[in-house]
Amino acid sequence: MLYHLSLFKEATWKDWFLVPYHGLPLDFSLAGYLTIIPGLLLICTIWSRKRLWRRLAKAYFAVIAIVLSAVFVIDLGLYRHWGFRLDATPLFYFCSSPGDALASASAWELIGGIVTLLLMTVLLYALFYLLLRDDVLEKKLLPLNRPFFTFLFVLLWAALFIPIRGGFKASTMNIGKVYFSENMRLNHAATNPLFSLLVSLIKQENFKQQYRFMKDDEANKLVAQMYDQDVVHRSYQAPQQWILTTARPNILFVVMESFSSKLMASLGGERNVAVNLDRLSAEGLLFRHFYATSFRTDRGLVSILSGFPSLPTNSIMKMPKVSQSLPSIAASLRKVGYTADYYYGGDADFTNMRSYLKGTGFETIVCDEDFPVSDRLSKWGVPDHLLFEKVLSNLRQNKHQKPWFKVVQTLSSHEPFDVPYHRLNDKILNAFAYTDSCVGHFVDELKKLPLWKNTLVVLVPDHLGCYPQDIDNLSVERYQIPLIFLGGALKGPGTVDIHGSQTDIAATLLGQMGIAHHEFTYSKDMFNPSSPHFAFFTFPDAFGLVDEDNQVVFNNESKKVVLDRGKRPGKNLKRGKAYLQKIYDTIDRLSTEPVKEGNRH
Repeated sequence: MLYHLSLFKEATWKDWFLVPYHGLPLDFSLAGYLTIIPGLLLICTIWSRKRLWRRLAKAYFAVIAIVLSAVFVIDLGLYRHWGFRLDATPLFYFCSSPGDALASASAWELIGGIVTLLLMTVLLYALFYLLLRDDVLEKKLLPLNRPFFTFLFVLLWAALFIPIRGGFKASTMNIGKVYFSENMRLNHAATNPLFSLLVSLIKQENFKQQYRFMKDDEANKLVAQMYDQDVVHRSYQAPQQWILTTARPNILFVVMESFSSKLMASLGGERNVAVNLDRLSAEGLLFRHFYATSFRTDRGLVSILSGFPSLPTNSIMKMPKVSQSLPSIAASLRKVGYTADYYYGGDADFTNMRSYLKGTGFETIVCDEDFPVSDRLSKWGVPDHLLFEKVLSNLRQNKHQKPWFKVVQTLSSHEPFDVPYHRLNDKILNAFAYTDSCVGHFVDELKKLPLWKNTLVVLVPDHLGCYPQDIDNLSVERYQIPLIFLGGALKGPGTVDIHGSQTDIAATLLGQMGIAHHEFTYSKDMFNPSSPHFAFFTFPDAFGLVDEDNQVVFNNESKKVVLDRGKRPGKNLKRGKAYLQKIYDTIDRLSTEPVKEGNRH
């Protein structure tokens, strides 16, 4: 922050304290990793005082001093140009074209960087050398009781697992844990650059080489016909059907854990399970041919909130540089005056969720840490009824001066399906019935508030359903989920038979609000008849493409078509391959190009 002071001129004195404070978990984790080898060498010296161990330690610390110095100096030099903490991207550019990679640096910057690198390396190694030179512990204390010190040091060495993992919560250490601010530069300042680089190197993949089914020109021609009209014309294209009573309603998403169409009688599923969703679907708009894009929450959320398809082998949420480059509903709404808040009863750091949410425009994230420990009653966190109570309490207390966008993510209908509710004998169905009852009660209470008349509620699952348990992962039916629009801002009830998926929520919602959505390349307005209507979903190394003419599922691992049915068999196979190829082209571009200056929100 000192080196790039001009970039942090708006930071308050409080920010200068919060940045290092929130960055400590990554620093402790990295320190834990770097201490593993010295710890083993120290244990060896208890039983053998050979100079070999000391020489190995000196060599190790020399390497670490060089690496730490190089990473921190390079990161300082590149941040202003790249806009993100050091990852494998600069290495990719340097290896492919060293001259171009260094072209933006002046001679004085290069000289200054080299001098700083040398000085920092010498200072770090000098510090390590002073620690290694004092052998009082090795000569006088250790020989007194070798078994005791062996046990003690092995115990301490094993305890390195705690900072390395980041504690004992469900989420392991990830970059998102240090994100605390809407200002992404402050979040970047809190991020340890060596940790960022190591994570990137571990997860680095050449996306451009994956899923290459055809030549780029052919793929581009096919996919060009699959884009929304806003994307094609790069401007707002009004839908022909209007469902809202106002262009600026309050918007509340309820993202329901693992729900599927098979749980709703109104969609041909089980009776007496999701009775409240069945009731609410009759009061609002029920989309009857709607699909999940993937099989995990971290992938489904990106589709819902950013209108981006899920990948079969990667999670975009776990790639902060890519996820922060995506458009989002929250960012689009904040540009027109909305506030954006997220409610989740679990660990917001799980799968890098906090990084994604902050990076895409959410101002406030309410999670398990905002509830008393006594409320965290399940493995995953706070039961759904307590989460909804908190949302209702905030809505009743806050006098909203601006229109708002809120997302409430449930968690109770997740294995092990332990819920404070006992209506059905089947444990799994009972868990879904519990969440359904929570959603129903929440909406009923919401109706009693004055804000209801100007609110649109969107009910959608986070990913494919986990019921029935024996349904095949490559079955189209596995991906069928409900989508329900309701609220006082909705003109009236009805059903929608258009094919769509979670990626289409963004364009459909923004289209109804008169907001251009051409940044959402893969999202389609379901109420615009000029736009194509289909659903694309993925599973590890497999994809499916469904529209009114054809249902195709392709297993890339076996290179076989698993399903091909409908009025026009074969129609969607090549389109699906081209679509997936183009998605990976987009990911490759986002993962290698510099972040655009300024936040999208």
